Amino acid sequence: MRKALSCLLAGVAFAAMATSPAGAEPVPAELAGHAVLPAMTMVPPPADAPALFQTSGKFAAPGNLRVDEPGSLDGTTNAGGQVRPTGLAFPLVGQPVQGFSGIRSLGGDRFLVLTDNGFGAKANSADTLLMFHELEADWESGRMRRVRTTFLHDPDRVVPFRIATETTAERHLTGADFDPESIQPVGDRYWIGEEFGPYLLEVDRTGRVLRVVETLVGGRTVRSADHPAVLMPPAPGPVTFEVRRSKGFEGMAQSPDGAFLYPLLEGPLLGGEGQPEAVDGKEALRILEFDTAQGAWSGRSWFYPLEADGHAIGDFNMIDATRGLVIERDNLEGSPADACQGQVTERCIASPAAFKRVYLIELGEPGRPVRKIAHLDLMDIADPDGLARQGGADGKLDFPFFTIENVDVAGPGRIVVGNDNNLPFSAGRFVDRADSNELVLLEVGDFLDRK
Repeated sequence: MRKALSCLLAGVAFAAMATSPAGAEPVPAELAGHAVLPAMTMVPPPADAPALFQTSGKFAAPGNLRVDEPGSLDGTTNAGGQVRPTGLAFPLVGQPVQGFSGIRSLGGDRFLVLTDNGFGAKANSADTLLMFHELEADWESGRMRRVRTTFLHDPDRVVPFRIATETTAERHLTGADFDPESIQPVGDRYWIGEEFGPYLLEVDRTGRVLRVVETLVGGRTVRSADHPAVLMPPAPGPVTFEVRRSKGFEGMAQSPDGAFLYPLLEGPLLGGEGQPEAVDGKEALRILEFDTAQGAWSGRSWFYPLEADGHAIGDFNMIDATRGLVIERDNLEGSPADACQGQVTERCIASPAAFKRVYLIELGEPGRPVRKIAHLDLMDIADPDGLARQGGADGKLDFPFFTIENVDVAGPGRIVVGNDNNLPFSAGRFVDRADSNELVLLEVGDFLDRK
């Protein structure tokens, strides 16, 4: 199967090489609102959850060894290879709301957001519960209010592998089971794209799992390094997976009528020798198509070429039947204003963020690259009215976060963008302070009308 899939991937990538997209025109963005949810925003676990979940982050120390005492370990960030303290200690009392990794506008300044797997990996997040939220942004006060939280659970044993709470009746899902990164409401259900499988999950309004769907490309199953069926070989050998760790479904859009989902991988699929899919020499990511009524993959896909190898995408939402918004980013954090001038210390940024963009794209003929129409530079947001709640100076605001994983339309000529703060492991807004969750409301002129 591995060899056949490798041939399939190589053939499709070769066919796409002659159709790479043209450059996308830059468009200015202006800050229209800025709301902040403090980093240390916690919720209690459900009353029926095991006592394990009264605290979280107990396995997030180096080596994933258990540490029970709350606040006994210092959080650090190492974006760009530079280790800096974040000023926040763990384990944490309660469950962190942090880490928004997917958004959908509900209208009226309300947003559906998804908390990711917890502390960044399967091995360190078994005491972190999976959940999604409805938030309300108050742009006047600069605050966010959590309206409700829904926890994921699998009482009907739909999940086809052993979960962390296997022996309980409620079977709450944890960050050791799935890494949810994107969410879409379709009818009275929610669809979630995740990275460990990568899988699609269908859940009801209570968070009860209804379906777990394997990923198919060209009719064949593709798996990540964290898929339950991918085992560590007894000796070094050929690559046995097609999706790198933490490179599964990061963004997932839906068609305006909800008939189709468009999950987008964060990294390129790998061929038989571990080579990434590419378009004209640039790494390219797959956008797949899933039929929600049939509950099956359509077999159609598109390529999203990255502007530079090693970049990642953060989110994806459609704005009409053929056009959508995609966040593309580098793997750095911190404002250029905080760049080190000479000696590198914990009080400056050795390699600040440089590439954080929102692209307007168009899906064309399946099997070909998308067309990048225009882009917004999130490192250069105009703020003439001084609306920035934190950061910002001289009429400008940047959005210098390592992971920016939320984008959607938020009204005529406006979009909303949010970060994933990787609590307690990111410090992009301030040199020595753990990032909060931020949403920025941006006026983008005719950006959304461009074709």
